[in-house]
Amino acid sequence: MRGKTTVFTLALLAFALTLSLTTALASSGETSGAGYRPAEGNAENLGALLADLALACESPSDEAGVSDGAARRIDADLEAVRAVSETDYAIAAQIAAHWRAVYLDPDYELILYSGGERATELEDAGYRDGDIEAIVVLGYELRDGEMTDELKGRCDAAAAAARSLPSAIIVLTGGATGRNNPEGHTEAGLMRAYLTEQCGVDDARIFTDESAMNTVDNALNTFAILEREGVHTMTVVTSGYHQRRGQAIYNAVGAVYRAEHDYAVEIVGNYCYDVEPSQAMYIDDHGMAARQLGQVLNLPNDVLNGLGR
Repeated sequence: MRGKTTVFTLALLAFALTLSLTTALASSGETSGAGYRPAEGNAENLGALLADLALACESPSDEAGVSDGAARRIDADLEAVRAVSETDYAIAAQIAAHWRAVYLDPDYELILYSGGERATELEDAGYRDGDIEAIVVLGYELRDGEMTDELKGRCDAAAAAARSLPSAIIVLTGGATGRNNPEGHTEAGLMRAYLTEQCGVDDARIFTDESAMNTVDNALNTFAILEREGVHTMTVVTSGYHQRRGQAIYNAVGAVYRAEHDYAVEIVGNYCYDVEPSQAMYIDDHGMAARQLGQVLNLPNDVLNGLGR
């Protein structure tokens, strides 16, 4: 039940930030896909915050999951952002709170799929049909235009979740990836075929984004689908090593999306295919996550270059 406690805490924060988040945002072009731009002079402050969040993952921590020094730096960064813009602060505070929950809280638990027909692990964690309105499945790079075992594993986990949550829609996101993919197969398209033909999932429940090429794109494209379908709660299905980074990006995009569209979606729980990462850089991916959050916030390249890869 720890997962539900964390969600409740985040929900309280989101409610407290709503007034600030609904402030109109300035838009001056797009690079990440979102129109948000931080207020003039705040890009450096936001970059410092993201750098200190990543650094906190490497610092000795107390029982709360963050050292006193790291906590002071993060709080100071947030106050610096707030001194320039309340809107930027509201978004930054939500990013920091979620990061503390998924990256720094030692009690945060990943819910791992064990291979059954149903997502008994989600059920045992207290989630019931109706608690989660959308199961969002993140793609994985294709190999020679076909699904890897890891992507099939994510789909198997999603199918189990779909059986335990029969009212939930399923959002599949991922474009035409991989070097040798002459027919332009997409992750989402192949996942749809696998779920319907191999797992028996009703095609009417499935919605696809076949253009995303990375996790930031996944999140940006997903929220448009969720708003169109009137969905306000979702869980992310991905590999265990990718769950924290995926959630951090979805949370940040959600904060910006709510501000720009006055539409809120809450991340509820998590569900993971348990597999070892194929590359060492994915093991401790907090630096990569910080940089991708900078992309969500449309920080300039000189600031992004100071973050992890």
